[in-house]
Amino acid sequence: MLFFGVTNPDDIARRAIGDKAMPHVIEQWKKNHGYDKPRLPGPGHMTDNLLVEHYRRMLTFDFGKSDSDNAPIVERLKQGAIPSLCLTVPEFLLGLVLGIFSALVVALFRGTYIDKSTTIVCVLLMSIPILLFIIGGQYLIGKQLRWFPISGWDRDSSVMWRFLAMPVIVGVVSGFGGTVRFYRTVFLEEVYKDYVRTARAKGAGDVRILLRHVLPNAMIPVLTAVVMEIPFLFTGSLLLEAAFGIPGLGSLTVDAINANDFSTLRTMVFIGSLLFVSAQILTDISYTIADPRVRLE
Repeated sequence: MLFFGVTNPDDIARRAIGDKAMPHVIEQWKKNHGYDKPRLPGPGHMTDNLLVEHYRRMLTFDFGKSDSDNAPIVERLKQGAIPSLCLTVPEFLLGLVLGIFSALVVALFRGTYIDKSTTIVCVLLMSIPILLFIIGGQYLIGKQLRWFPISGWDRDSSVMWRFLAMPVIVGVVSGFGGTVRFYRTVFLEEVYKDYVRTARAKGAGDVRILLRHVLPNAMIPVLTAVVMEIPFLFTGSLLLEAAFGIPGLGSLTVDAINANDFSTLRTMVFIGSLLFVSAQILTDISYTIADPRVRLE
């Protein structure tokens, strides 16, 4: 409904076959792609309309073909999944490890200049838009230092890492501030609880308390943040892929928006929604693993 609020089937047809197409050609294109049907159910077309057809296709995973070039959308998904995962998985794992480690260090030196300095840096990082990180990374790392290519993609595994290194670094740095601040808050809430004071009274050191007591007991919010990131691993990163020329699912979504490709766009929205709901369910299940007191009842 939102998509057809800003465009219409005639515009979709003109973007696909050209602005100078004859009216009868546009009508035939709409008929071939099913856009000649009414948008909502009504008398005489309760089932033969765009809304019902949309649900039928999505719930049966019949994604059809792209509106822009008539290519099968499933093939596009297969081609874009690997580049997206090659980018998002290393970014996610590296950001998670650095975030938790840095938050533990800050919690260990809580109240000191290390804690205060890290908090200031994190707030500054959170205040900078990701576009500035992208531009800064391309200028400094790509143009000045010439460590990695500014943009592009190569499926050869021996050189692929060179095209992935800079977007992974930019993604990790841009999300570092928010990640550390979140985990720092989680760990500090646990540090002041009774079981930590009991462990300290028994002679346990700060490092042992953080690793053996605080970290396991803080796994509920950690798991929530981790599992909720899973859908975005598969749907890709819109800005990073578009800026660095990575042909993943994020770029596919951006291209669909620019081309008024409704078939591809609704497929990406549906997949993202499905993965998000699945991640919510997995989050509840993971609680039982992290905390034996939680039961699925």
